[in-house]
Amino acid sequence: MLSRVAIRVILGEDSYLVREGLRQVLAGASQLVLEAECGDADALLREIEERRPDVVLTDIRMPPTNTNEGIRLAAQLRREHPDIGVVVLSQYADPGYVLQLLESGSEGRAYLLKERVHERHQLVAAIEAVANGEPVIDSKIVEVLVAARARGERSPLAELTPRELEVLAAIAEGKSNSAISETLVLTKRAVEKHINAIFLKLNLSHSESAEDLNPRVKAALVFLAQSDVQ
Repeated sequence: MLSRVAIRVILGEDSYLVREGLRQVLAGASQLVLEAECGDADALLREIEERRPDVVLTDIRMPPTNTNEGIRLAAQLRREHPDIGVVVLSQYADPGYVLQLLESGSEGRAYLLKERVHERHQLVAAIEAVANGEPVIDSKIVEVLVAARARGERSPLAELTPRELEVLAAIAEGKSNSAISETLVLTKRAVEKHINAIFLKLNLSHSESAEDLNPRVKAALVFLAQSDVQ
C-alpha cells in the first residue's frame, strides 16, 4: 500500500513565499518526500520526466503563460504517465476549472483551494488520495455549487431531502460509499439507498460500484455546475 511507503512529490509553484510555505507543510508529513521544487511549467515537466514522482502538487497558473498550466499538465500526464497523481492548487472556486481538470477522468486528480494549504491534514490527505488513484474536490467549491443550484427557480435539488443533499455533496467531493458512510454515520446500505434515490430524482446515470468514482463524481459536478447563479 502506498500509505506505508513514502510518497514522492514534486512541487510546482512560481511564488517563492507560497513554495516555502508548502515545503514547510510537507516537511511535517513523514509519509511524504519532496523530491523537487519548480517555479515554472517547463522546469516542472523536466523534473517529472527525470524523477517520475508518485504525485505532482502544482499551482493552477504558472509561467510561461500564467493561465491554466496546472490543468494542462494534468491532462498531459493522464496521456503520458497515468499512474502519476496530480493535486492542483487554485485561488479560484470556479467549477469550470474543476470540470476541465476532470475532463479526461477524475481518478488520481484533486482540486484544492489555496486557502486550505496550511491545513496540513487536508493537503496530505489529498496527496495520499491521488497517489491511490482517488479523486478529491475541495468541499468549499461543492458547497458553493450546491447553494447556487438550490437558489435556482424550480431547482431539482428541492426534491432531495437534507440527508440526500449531504450525500450528493460528498459524492461531488469524490468520496466513496465507505467514506460517506463513515462521515455521515450511516450504514453502507443506507448510503447506497440514498445514492440511488438522488440519481433517480436528478435523472442522472451512475455506476453501481463504489470503487468506480469517475462517472458519478463527474455527473454530480456537471449537474451542480449547470446553474447561472453565481
